[in-house]
Amino acid sequence: MKSIEYILGLEEIDRDIYRGPVVESRLARTFGGQVAAQALVAATRTVDDRYAVHSLHGYFVAPGDSERPTVFLVDRIRDGRSFCIRQVKAVQQGETIFSMQASFHLRGEEGIEHADAMREVPGPEEIVNDPSSLPVSSQELLEEWSEWDIRLVPASAYEKNSHTATEQVVWFRSKAELPDDPTFHVCTLAYMSDMTLLHGALTPHPGAHVQMASLDHAMWFLRPFRADEWLLYDQRSPSAANGRALTHGRIFNLQGDLVAIVNQEGLTRNLRAGASPIPMKKPGSMESDGN
Repeated sequence: MKSIEYILGLEEIDRDIYRGPVVESRLARTFGGQVAAQALVAATRTVDDRYAVHSLHGYFVAPGDSERPTVFLVDRIRDGRSFCIRQVKAVQQGETIFSMQASFHLRGEEGIEHADAMREVPGPEEIVNDPSSLPVSSQELLEEWSEWDIRLVPASAYEKNSHTATEQVVWFRSKAELPDDPTFHVCTLAYMSDMTLLHGALTPHPGAHVQMASLDHAMWFLRPFRADEWLLYDQRSPSAANGRALTHGRIFNLQGDLVAIVNQEGLTRNLRAGASPIPMKKPGSMESDGN
């Protein structure tokens, strides 16, 4: 797997036009976190450093081809005194595969402050994962994400919320030390945020066979953090119906500060016979083993 520096290293083709590199992958389709993170990088390249991204809202319009580069077209919607808005289209072979709007806020403004508290869970160093106990699709994804330290907190290790349908808690971080640029860490978290979240909707459905794909993705960046330090991803799925699951994640740093919030809806429809939950390339082949 290529480094996150390589993945986020977009080439500027022309003003407000960027191209992301092809990233070697076992996934037949471009990883959603990759295209969202690259779109955010493209947006940040067009905004003055006085502004920091505070939210993004994106739609996965069509499956991308992991063997092809993606071109990102940035539209400068608004440049205001306190806020800037950018719209980004991710394109492959002339077709939009992802559409995103991102909002940037002037750094240093002040106001009221409050935040939810992080739940009590074992620290990351106390967690030893056994991938063999996970579904095959999860094992394949963990292998794909070998550059990241991902540790699932056992469900028996934390207090449950009786009003929540599903709960999943994950520690994660980059194994490699990352550059000090705060914007780089924000874009890296956009990449990481698509990891494990939709799988959290399956926790009350052991043995369920469903087709999975991200449909839309929204993030709010609340406080500074580093993506190469431990982050706790506290996930839940308020609803699953009609072949779709809505998921929600709150991300805390090791000190318990709420640093980001993620909402995502994903495809979770019953899997047809012989198909793979997440299409992977066949070993030694460019073909997908499912659709």
